[in-house]
Amino acid sequence: MAYTLCFSLLIFLSSLSLASSQYVLPDHYFINCGSNSDVDFTNRKFVGDVNPSTFSISGGHVAAENNNPATNTPDIYRSARVFNKKSWYELEADEINTFVMVRLHFSEFSSNGFEFSNSKLDVSVSGFSMLSGFSMGNVTWIREFIFPIRSERKFRIEFTPSGGSSSAFVNAIEAFTTPSNLFRPTPSFPRFSPAGKIGYLDNLTSDYAFNPIHRVNVGGQTINVDRDTLRRTWRPADVYNTAKQSTNSLVNITWNFNVNENAMYLVRVHFCDIISTALVDPNDAFNFFVYSHHKEEIQPGNTMDVLQAPFYLDLVVESTDSDRLNISIGAIRGNNQPVFLNGVEIMEMLKNSGVRDPAKKKGRSVFIVVGCVLAGVAFLLVLLAGFFIGSRYGKQKQVVVGAKPEFHTSINVDFNLRVSFDDILQATDNFDENLIIGRGGFGKVYKGTLHGTKVAVKRGQQGHGQGRQEFITEIMVFSQIRHKHLVSLIGYCDENSEMLLVYEFMENGTLQDHLYGNSTDLPRLSWEQRLEICISATRGLHYLHTCSKAGIIHRDVKSTNILLNEHYVAKVADFWISRLDNVNEGEMSDVKGSFGYLDPEYVRCMKLTQKSDVYSFGVVLLEVLCARPALDHRLPVKEMNLAGGIFALYFDLTPHSSFCGFTPIFPYAIIDRTSLYRGSSHSCLLCRSPLAPSIDRFFSIVFLPTRFCSTLLLEIKFLSLGSTPLHSAPDWKEKKQTCYCWI
Repeated sequence: MAYTLCFSLLIFLSSLSLASSQYVLPDHYFINCGSNSDVDFTNRKFVGDVNPSTFSISGGHVAAENNNPATNTPDIYRSARVFNKKSWYELEADEINTFVMVRLHFSEFSSNGFEFSNSKLDVSVSGFSMLSGFSMGNVTWIREFIFPIRSERKFRIEFTPSGGSSSAFVNAIEAFTTPSNLFRPTPSFPRFSPAGKIGYLDNLTSDYAFNPIHRVNVGGQTINVDRDTLRRTWRPADVYNTAKQSTNSLVNITWNFNVNENAMYLVRVHFCDIISTALVDPNDAFNFFVYSHHKEEIQPGNTMDVLQAPFYLDLVVESTDSDRLNISIGAIRGNNQPVFLNGVEIMEMLKNSGVRDPAKKKGRSVFIVVGCVLAGVAFLLVLLAGFFIGSRYGKQKQVVVGAKPEFHTSINVDFNLRVSFDDILQATDNFDENLIIGRGGFGKVYKGTLHGTKVAVKRGQQGHGQGRQEFITEIMVFSQIRHKHLVSLIGYCDENSEMLLVYEFMENGTLQDHLYGNSTDLPRLSWEQRLEICISATRGLHYLHTCSKAGIIHRDVKSTNILLNEHYVAKVADFWISRLDNVNEGEMSDVKGSFGYLDPEYVRCMKLTQKSDVYSFGVVLLEVLCARPALDHRLPVKEMNLAGGIFALYFDLTPHSSFCGFTPIFPYAIIDRTSLYRGSSHSCLLCRSPLAPSIDRFFSIVFLPTRFCSTLLLEIKFLSLGSTPLHSAPDWKEKKQTCYCWI
């Protein structure tokens, strides 16, 4: 029977895209910008760029030292080359007709009272625009590009301040020649769009540069730069996997990737059959899909005549008006070929802007000057002719044609919520790093005092491509709702391109902190406290789902988004990705949320409903019971996912039972409500939405008097499995309705 598996990328993955194993990474160029010292970083020596001997720097630039680096800041990020106008590094490739890989390092940086992290810059290389209006914010970025070298070995990396910035900077540069056969000299590459195959693309390797945006080690762990021949970082695949691994030959495994709209990508998929013990039949195959439409048959035995030999497939894929790109693998009915995928690379293709590299021969500039003069004369003649013709018809009726206005996102909410940037600076003591109380994918959270009131200020990363829409969403949601179990929004600020939200301060942090957080100073929550916290959170979610005709779906219910005030009253927070439930249940939606909490039906069918929140909340209930993370990669695979593994012990907890390494500390007999609580969490976690309760139903179950618990448990079992009871009523009587949980 055919079966489907995902395999870890081999340690020698770099050889998959290198035809020659003789390639040795050159010693140049690894540049420590703005410094006269050489430093070691990731097993490479980065040479200071003060008085360089193997390259040159031109334009308006100065060397700068970071005045306030953190104690753990690598040496490579303690200095920078700062540009106040167009400047460039001129380097030289080892040979022609090859490719050069460039990596630019940016990290939070300030010098002599100037904060450079929010400055914007443009970067171009050999006529290719690599970055435009880039701002790194308060995080570390490593931007990578691959571009072709043809007849000229010399090339320039140009940096230009942009967007009104007076300066820009870079901390370090890597630039080295790749193997000449990094890309196959194929005359044309198959080309696809969401509609299907649309032909072939020629001259790919000479007309385009590449910006890698996804590099995935399918099924394995992160591979860092020191383990890859070209110093690439490969991420684990579970952050992209949108379907579970399956042994069903009729089910495909699909990966969805976020991409830019109306862009073109080179997709390289890596294969290596590491499970077969002998050469497979050349006719055996499995299917590879692009956008679920186009199908390619992969025949490992026909492609490679050596056991466990790696190979790859290159395709050009367009995103058109979609910001999602997906690929799939699946078995062929009646075929015994194992189905596998080892690695995925997705690189945005950058078209040459047509601007000639200034590093080319200067003699050509004569022709450019002559051409400009001739063009200027021609333009002047046309202008005079137009003036003459226009003067003859100047008295005719004028028609004013209005240009299409530019679109600007505005926030149409109650402006009483707006807080000035100066007030926020004062409240956070100019964003003092010592006041940081949290960090997330969107930015940092600061503790502050605004007009005598303790507040929490969430600061989005400036220049970050993601987050603006989420910022607006949260303001729009909070401007319409108020509830005692939802964290209150005090105000917002969007001055100076900032994205700042001011919330009420929750003294006791997140629920997760009290369950298994890193702090040892927090008191242990009693079972009664845990129960009341969950009831309060249920009230908050119930309000969200019922506060309007459409209702609001949170989409990211988890223990870190349930906050506790000074009295341990729980409030639901973070509405960045929430949305109104005003669409048809069958409508497709991007999958957003946190792994370990995602509703399997939402992930599998791309169908978002209010019951997706109920599922996530069921995982939170289990976290409270078990005091362990929803997803723990330190544990064996079968125990890694809390929601999946807990079913093995459902209604079978004893003082000696254990799950995921957690043994009950002591039996805590809550005769009625604990059993009810445990049954409720199971009911939430059902994968089929017709069987799972709505938040309304769950709300009524939790709050009914405990004296009706026995009846309710049977009702919960009915909700869980339809007509199939989990245990007979006598079994419950024998257990005396006693449940053991770990506190």
